[in-house]
Amino acid sequence: MKFPRTTLILILLALGLGGFVYFHEIRGATVREEAKEQKQQIFSFGEDDVQSLTVTTKKLTLNLERNPESSSNHKWLIKSPIALPANDAIVSYLMDLLVKGNSERTLSTPPKELGEFALDQPQATINITLKNRQSHQLLLGKSNFNGHFLYAQADPATKPDGNINVLLVSTDFANAVNRELSEWKQPVDNSQKLPPLTIPKPTPTNSK
Repeated sequence: MKFPRTTLILILLALGLGGFVYFHEIRGATVREEAKEQKQQIFSFGEDDVQSLTVTTKKLTLNLERNPESSSNHKWLIKSPIALPANDAIVSYLMDLLVKGNSERTLSTPPKELGEFALDQPQATINITLKNRQSHQLLLGKSNFNGHFLYAQADPATKPDGNINVLLVSTDFANAVNRELSEWKQPVDNSQKLPPLTIPKPTPTNSK
């Protein structure tokens, strides 16, 4: 049985439209929902819940603590390796990532493969202590294949199936922690320095 050419074209268009609706609306919605589920917040605590931070990198171990004097201009203090007010802007940048940061994707990985993500010897470890004495930890590994994300572990723990969750997080975490000690210190307020010494000019004498 032959269909008229016009009818055949209409049938093909209908099939094509049906396929588009399925893949874009039905299948696409499922994929988008799966992607939405994969993108999750790393931690659930708030900034005001954090009492102290310990940042360990290849170069430095830094202990930060919230200033108990709420009336002070310095919100954070460096406790070691020196005891000085911290650069609040730098600490706030890291805190913002910890509180609001998301994992773009989660990979279930056997512990023996952590070396592939540089998580067996992480580039940085962030230990977080909350005011209620609860503790959290974030390990930062190497960048993924395109350099858009870092491999990481949040509160490392083995799942019932024996695997460990590896997260993909923002590379901003590396920028936030890989700093010199001088960057963590509160900047010196140059406005409070003494003005430079002015040497008076000699008074000219009248020649006779």
